[in-house]
Amino acid sequence: MADDLAHLLFEGAHRDRTHGVWRRAISDRAFAHRPGLSAAERTALSYDRLRLLNDTLDDPLRFAADPHRLAALHEWIGPVDGGLTTVASIHYNLFLGSLVDHDQAGRDLSAFSSLRSTGTFLCTELEHGNDVAALETVAVLDRTSGGFHLHTPTPGAQKFMPNTTLAGGPKTAVVAARLVVDEEDQGVFLFLTPLSDESGHLPGVTVRRLPERTGTPVDHALTSFDHVWLPRQALLEADHGRLAPDGTLTSNLGNRRKRFLRSINRVTMGKLCMSAGTLGMTRAALTIAVRYAHSRLIAGPRAGERIPVAAHRSHHSRLLDGLATAYAMTFLHRTVVDRFAAHTEEDREEVERLAAIAKGWITWQARSITTECRERCGAQGLFPANGISDLPANIEGGITAEGDNLVIWVKAASEMVFGHRPQAPEATMPAGDLTDLSFLRGLLAQAEALWQTRARTALREGPSGDPVGRWNVTSAAALEMVSAHARLQAADAFIAAAGRAADPRTRDLLRSLCRLFLLRQIREHTGDLLADGHLTADQVRSLPKTLDTTVADLAPHMMTLVDAFDLPVELLSSIPIASGGTVVRTMENAGQGPA
Repeated sequence: MADDLAHLLFEGAHRDRTHGVWRRAISDRAFAHRPGLSAAERTALSYDRLRLLNDTLDDPLRFAADPHRLAALHEWIGPVDGGLTTVASIHYNLFLGSLVDHDQAGRDLSAFSSLRSTGTFLCTELEHGNDVAALETVAVLDRTSGGFHLHTPTPGAQKFMPNTTLAGGPKTAVVAARLVVDEEDQGVFLFLTPLSDESGHLPGVTVRRLPERTGTPVDHALTSFDHVWLPRQALLEADHGRLAPDGTLTSNLGNRRKRFLRSINRVTMGKLCMSAGTLGMTRAALTIAVRYAHSRLIAGPRAGERIPVAAHRSHHSRLLDGLATAYAMTFLHRTVVDRFAAHTEEDREEVERLAAIAKGWITWQARSITTECRERCGAQGLFPANGISDLPANIEGGITAEGDNLVIWVKAASEMVFGHRPQAPEATMPAGDLTDLSFLRGLLAQAEALWQTRARTALREGPSGDPVGRWNVTSAAALEMVSAHARLQAADAFIAAAGRAADPRTRDLLRSLCRLFLLRQIREHTGDLLADGHLTADQVRSLPKTLDTTVADLAPHMMTLVDAFDLPVELLSSIPIASGGTVVRTMENAGQGPA
């Protein structure tokens, strides 16, 4: 049954091409868990591993243009090396992807596809993070040479916080800067900019390494430019912006903001990469915690009896909650990547919003689940050698990168208050069965509609003439609407996946797991659902027992559910508590004596 589940989790017929190559890659000893390294050693290791991954690609440029394979890479390397996940996302998606998405005529990209020069992406500035559209870095057209002078005009315009140090070898950046022609701001575009070579940073490029951050270390830095000259071909051009020889800009988009957003379009794929990385970390944490729960023995009810801690409802119910959510996260991510890969100009904004909502929900759930898994492993979970203690901190980066979760959810909320029609059924009959997935799904849809109605009412009744005040009284309900929408999208993806199961036993197991997911989601809305007549008082009273029965039915299948995550045995065997041992037993087997 585990293989049937894995077939559904990892994209069926495309499983080997999309996921298999990365699963095999992290099975190599070079990707084995290596605790105890210094920050500099871990950073160097991440770049070494990036080169090993690159060696497996026949065409890195084509890879950068494939959303499914690109997202899958992050799922598999996420639990192995958080730093690798960061630098791979920057090089393949933000850097190479930006080059692929623009005109390439006459541009030699072999140095980047071969990793003779690692790519990085410089957009946000020290004083312009969430308001990156207001960035200050300029690229001034030099009519004499036909090139540009790239310049950082103020300390607040220093690029923050890309990986631009000399770690990992020579680097080249795609830099977001304002194109200035004859003192007129034409908007923000991307410029291909060499930063360093084998001898160090190039003239005019100043890089200051930032202090070590939480999570796996990466060589984050502040970067500034002092009138660095760039050739004409450094400007990345496409239909949204082309510069004629006479300095005239032509564009198929009507304003500078739209041109900017199209220039940095790769940030949307970046959201899918970040959520994919945290998704892989979540599945790894659950695999470790569930395996350890079955090998960790405690005193049983009878004298001398030893039973696994997994036997206790207080322990396995929390892990099953995490498993149900992780399956929902995975199926949602598959759905969003599919939509992104097939999107057109007509549905671009909707798909970009869906990617933002999914990124926020997936990464927040990932943090919650990995923290719970660490706790369920007790003191053993505190040791980095057991592969789980670093995961919550690594997920923090995914929560902030490619758009801070709360900020992108606020943007989505503002668009959805009046610009979204909930898919709620016209009526949810209270006579429905709490074990019926369609009934539970309908309740969650009613919750989304309810919060949208509250947000609309708040916005209409807010203080006139005070835009900030009106949004302040609206935002709480609007964000609840986005949260319900995210969970509803996940539930729909989960139900659809269960329907694709060919084996009846697999289908029944997935439907039971989906039932647990939905019951947990509607629990916080029972008051509203009862008040609006979508639930009866008896149904609300019976919800805890229905939940408990569902958990009891699923408990014997925990190992099957994590086996379906298909983590390589080579990876798990390097983690003591995931392979039947403990840190202390590993020390003893290695002959490590007293300090």
